[in-house]
Amino acid sequence: MAADMTFNTCDLCDANEARLADGSLRVMAPGLRSFGKLAAFAGPAATLKVFEDNALVRATLETPGNGRVLVVEGGGSLRCALVGGNLGKLAEQNGWAGVIVNGCVRDSQELAACAVGIRAWATCPVRSNKRGVGESGVQVQMAGVVVRPGDWIYADDDGVLVAAQALH
Repeated sequence: MAADMTFNTCDLCDANEARLADGSLRVMAPGLRSFGKLAAFAGPAATLKVFEDNALVRATLETPGNGRVLVVEGGGSLRCALVGGNLGKLAEQNGWAGVIVNGCVRDSQELAACAVGIRAWATCPVRSNKRGVGESGVQVQMAGVVVRPGDWIYADDDGVLVAAQALH
């Protein structure tokens, strides 16, 4: 989805009630906070499954994002941050539309200056391990929904949607 394309998650839900009913459109549980400069963002999902280790997050954000959204299943850990200011800048520089973390971020003021969408549960000043342990390109489950690589993510102030295909 082009950065200048506008959408509204409420309208997308209203226009796609059949997809909500059959599960091809899913809504993440409320509560993810917005940390990036972009309140609304959308794109195909790239997925990671890690736990208190952000080496794969960095390695992924160092690659061209091509408008994708990185969905990081971090096990919901609140003990350390998986994304901080440096990774927010990498995401912006490499063309990622957004990053959604099932866990924490840090450097919230730096993230707020990055022209990328960032969602996470909370902040934590502690940095993560860097062992490189985790999985990339796998189906993940977070915030009550399954996210598969290539699913479409739509996020705005009203919520985060996961769709099996691009919505119009």
